[in-house]
Amino acid sequence: MWFLLVLLLIVLIIAFKSIKVVRQAEVYIIERLGKFHKIADAGLTIIVPFFDHVRSVVSLKQQTMDVPPQGVITKDNVTITIDTVVFYQITDPAKAVYEIQSLKKGIEYLAITTIRDIVGKMDLDATFSSRENINTQLRVILDEATDKWGCKIDRVEIKDINPPSDIRDAMEKQMNAERNKRAMILQAEAERQSAITIAEGRKEAAILEAEADKEAQIRRAAGEATAIREVAEAKAKEIEMVYQAIKNSNPDDKLVQLKSLEALESVANGEANKVFIPFEATGALAGLGAVKEILKDDKK
Repeated sequence: MWFLLVLLLIVLIIAFKSIKVVRQAEVYIIERLGKFHKIADAGLTIIVPFFDHVRSVVSLKQQTMDVPPQGVITKDNVTITIDTVVFYQITDPAKAVYEIQSLKKGIEYLAITTIRDIVGKMDLDATFSSRENINTQLRVILDEATDKWGCKIDRVEIKDINPPSDIRDAMEKQMNAERNKRAMILQAEAERQSAITIAEGRKEAAILEAEADKEAQIRRAAGEATAIREVAEAKAKEIEMVYQAIKNSNPDDKLVQLKSLEALESVANGEANKVFIPFEATGALAGLGAVKEILKDDKK
């Protein structure tokens, strides 16, 4: 009875040692008698007990690693602290186990030395404006260096760049000065544009006013010309009517002479000092003198 129990216990131990279940996105590095034997993928794996053993469990998922903040001296001798994170994935588990003692330590040291080399060639201002460039250079250098370790660097991101407090204060003052400068420039540009707009408005108003005055003068002149023309036409019609009336009345010589004398009287009442009497009017004047004498005699 005891023998059966011992045998069953031995069988269970052998089964436990022989049967391995590998989880998804993981692999087992199997060694036989201290030498690399095979890579066990996800699923059920049978190994020989006491000869084979699992050297390491390697994850194939993308992994992240925070690089401790490092003090870096820039090209213009300013010490800044850079915090970095690395995203990597193991592509060859055997190399990741056998080619380096500690993959994470190797990536960390490479990242630190590479950051110091890249940032040491840049000015302080360039480090803030060239984060994408720094990330790209870090990824390329780390990916080339870790390829022989069976690792692929997917991304490298700089989380934070911290300059010294005095440099930070100076940068804030500079930023405030730049903002004030831009605000003053924008205000001056707005005032200039406003002055230009007002001047253009006044110019257009003056042009419109001048055009209105010109149009009014043209219309006024046209009205006066029309009035003069109408008056002239009326005078012409009046003269024509008088002429027709005189013509239709068939005046004799005495009536004509009398009208001439009336016209002469009107002329004599003018401001002229001398009046020239036509020769034809002398006869009428003589007749008028004779009539005047006759009238005097009648009165006597």
